Amino acid sequence: MYSNFKEQAIEYVKQAVQEDNAGNYSKAFPLYMNALEYFKTHLKYEKNPKIKEAITQKFTEHLRRAEEIRAVLDDGGTGPASNGGNASLRAGLNSAIITEKPNVQWSDVAGLESAKQALQEAVILPVKFPQFFTGKRRPWRAFLLYGPPGTGKSYLAKAVATEADSTFFSVSSSDLVSKWMGESEKLVSNLFQMARESAPSIIFIDEIDSLWHNDQKVLVLAATNTPYSLDQAIRWRFDKQIYIPLPDLKARQHMFKVHLGDTHHNLTEHDFEHLAYRTDGFSGSDISVCVNDVLFEPVWKTKDASYFVETSNGIWVPCGSTQRRAVQVTLQELEAQGLASKILPPPISRTDFEKVLARQRPTVSKADLEVHNRFTKEFGEEG
Repeated sequence: MYSNFKEQAIEYVKQAVQEDNAGNYSKAFPLYMNALEYFKTHLKYEKNPKIKEAITQKFTEHLRRAEEIRAVLDDGGTGPASNGGNASLRAGLNSAIITEKPNVQWSDVAGLESAKQALQEAVILPVKFPQFFTGKRRPWRAFLLYGPPGTGKSYLAKAVATEADSTFFSVSSSDLVSKWMGESEKLVSNLFQMARESAPSIIFIDEIDSLWHNDQKVLVLAATNTPYSLDQAIRWRFDKQIYIPLPDLKARQHMFKVHLGDTHHNLTEHDFEHLAYRTDGFSGSDISVCVNDVLFEPVWKTKDASYFVETSNGIWVPCGSTQRRAVQVTLQELEAQGLASKILPPPISRTDFEKVLARQRPTVSKADLEVHNRFTKEFGEEG
């Protein structure tokens, strides 16, 4: 039952901030006070010390704002309380954000095994084995969870925050847009500053598709996969409609090199040329996906290896059981021996690419290409 007190407090805060931002301080003040009462009641029943700490912090922030408004009202003032525009924005942002240290375990999330595995590896591997992520191989820092309502997206995000022992910032983009239209740049800056102050932290933005901005002083670069589905009035708002075609042979060969970067590999120029021929019809995104999968092939080999060999400089790399001086040992056992920093994945090979390409297909069909070519002839121009 006590969770209802927090929900009611948050609802009162939202109303209070709405009146606060509109300058209706006589209405905002009692709403803040009602919210504070519900927060106080919630604190009486809350057992989780981390959540109690987060609620106490929020209580203090809203109490400070309520006192500022009361001072203005007592002086008979009607203008904005003197806490500065940025402070007001942050106070309002605080009200729309649920900040907590969640306690949702992986086992609490039903199903979603592949999603859990991907997120778990993205959270844990970079922490335990930072040396795996060198060159172009970087830990993932942003995820889009998509699917029908009620499938557990926010719950899964909380499990990630629990696993990473991170502060969880949950905010609805539609709520933000309705309250702070025109303040998007300051809003994002404040949101990430708050997250940095509570680092390590995770920001979960719900309803991301509802964000939309329109500003005459801003250069807009828009993209769509379905140009024919755009309303004609919207298309007319763009001065140029430029077609971005699939990459040709040379472009694909270059893309493989760029995406691979200085990540440790043993591919030759002939190998890159072969990959370019092998991926006729692939988009730049397809090649990026391919390389991103390949980048982690050595990591998976290392994670699942049963045999390792120690090099002359004390580095342990995975190997086959028949390799000279091979030791039957797992990654976890080497870690337990205090050798985590001495383990490195093998270089990327052409075989790694062949393995990934065997299961990957171009995402753009011939029918899709025909639609884009026809649209280009009617409305666009070659890029």
